[in-house]
Amino acid sequence: MCSGIALTMYRFAAFRHRAAEGITSPAPRSRILSLLAGIFFAAVLAAQAQESVEPDVLPSLAEPPAAPAEAPPSVSTEPSVSTEPLPALPQSLPSTAAEAVPSAPEPLPSSEQAFPSSPEPLSPSTNYTAAQTTVIPRPVAAGPYGRGTYDVFPAGEGISPSGRIFHYELSLTVRGVWDDNIFLTHTNKVSDYYFAIEPVVTVGVGDIEGRNRSYLRLDYMPSAILFVDHSDQDAFNQLIHLEGGYNSGRLTLFASEDIALLESANLNSFFDTTGLWANTDASAPTRMNIFYTRLRATYALTGKIFLQGEFDSPSYAYPGHISDYTIAGGLYVYYNFRPKLSVGIGGTFGYNWVDDPSTNQTFEQINLRLNYQWTSKVLLYASAGVEFRQFDGNRDTYDTPVFEVGLSYNPFSGTFISFAAGRRIYNSGFLPNQDFGATYVVGRFQQRLFHRVYLGLAAGYENSDYFATDRDVSATRNDDYWFIEPSVDVLITRWLSAGVYYLHREDSSNQQFFDWEDNQVGVRATLRF
Repeated sequence: MCSGIALTMYRFAAFRHRAAEGITSPAPRSRILSLLAGIFFAAVLAAQAQESVEPDVLPSLAEPPAAPAEAPPSVSTEPSVSTEPLPALPQSLPSTAAEAVPSAPEPLPSSEQAFPSSPEPLSPSTNYTAAQTTVIPRPVAAGPYGRGTYDVFPAGEGISPSGRIFHYELSLTVRGVWDDNIFLTHTNKVSDYYFAIEPVVTVGVGDIEGRNRSYLRLDYMPSAILFVDHSDQDAFNQLIHLEGGYNSGRLTLFASEDIALLESANLNSFFDTTGLWANTDASAPTRMNIFYTRLRATYALTGKIFLQGEFDSPSYAYPGHISDYTIAGGLYVYYNFRPKLSVGIGGTFGYNWVDDPSTNQTFEQINLRLNYQWTSKVLLYASAGVEFRQFDGNRDTYDTPVFEVGLSYNPFSGTFISFAAGRRIYNSGFLPNQDFGATYVVGRFQQRLFHRVYLGLAAGYENSDYFATDRDVSATRNDDYWFIEPSVDVLITRWLSAGVYYLHREDSSNQQFFDWEDNQVGVRATLRF
């Protein structure tokens, strides 16, 4: 951690959408040659840097710490609003220090230092979704639209290693990408090269790493997308996460605010910026602004029983389309059967305002929750329940199951596996008087080879089944979306890494207009300060 830095970003020109039917503009020869020369020059520098580093073993990834004996559940779940951790914030064991390199003045960083984990452990600190700006992130299973998105890995350290009250971190990722379908169209696909510039700034006071004591933390990631031939498609995205916590022993308070200002077809988050999860509801580059407020209060009644009160207020704004706003509150009772096993049951009530011509909605839920840390290497979270949704229009109640499952597994040093699945209800931002139930499955795998090489694989699937919110509306759309992304990244020095990835994603709909497939090949480099 360093002390003090300022980062200023100027917003690019406003996003404008063009259909560009049947027109393909080839990149000028000079630009293509410049791009290839730049990639070649970066590769030469990377090779030279690699040779300058001693070929010593990279310290292993920090294993997830064991949960405390009386810790409240780590995550809470609600169908219409994103899942959220209990604010009690379990105690974390300090991570093992990295061994020093004999021939170097400083030790190589641990994996957690070189490739930091997501802003909030075991929770959906970002709720809008889809590879992370730290080049080799710890595997995170994240669902679409931010609801049902969480990091199943606890933090690597309980207290910031610097021991200071004030902390900040800075990293910068630059990606060069070739995309063969920038408009996500069914026919007349248009390809282009684009560059992504993605800095991340983290500042905070208190225990921002372990979250065991009082703290306040801010994460900010602006993202500039610059196209070579289609400058009218340039986009400037912003992700902001503010959170704070207080723990007095019996009473734990937690509050967070997430803001995502998105100008592309992707549902990006701090976890993912390469576009694993696309906005299939729009199936096109679209502006989307998300604001999400969370409040949690946990109170221990006895050594075994505790209560959690919840408040959530998400807002999904589509300029020029159908926006929605929700408030929801819940109360849950938890019981610690064992030091590493807690079970909770409770209910949630919420009201959902939707722009005209769609109707407003009310919903109730009953959920059963489970948190189980089987061993220090296996962590399981599960939630299942039923949602009852009513509509201000003239249709009957819509009853549907809702669930979420998350699993993390660290079988060996340098190997991480994560898995998540869930089902939630969303309002359509483009089809009047229609909602859709999204059922998703996603998994990630990461393996370290040769001390510095990291192999990664992410794959996911989502089914979106639309239903009418008014009796006079026919809703028949059904989409199947899937993606796969293999990657290779190399830790060159303690402050520099580089890699390459391939992304294939595809949406198959019973309404042909929404069919599309997309391929991307990208190279990336990350600096950390």
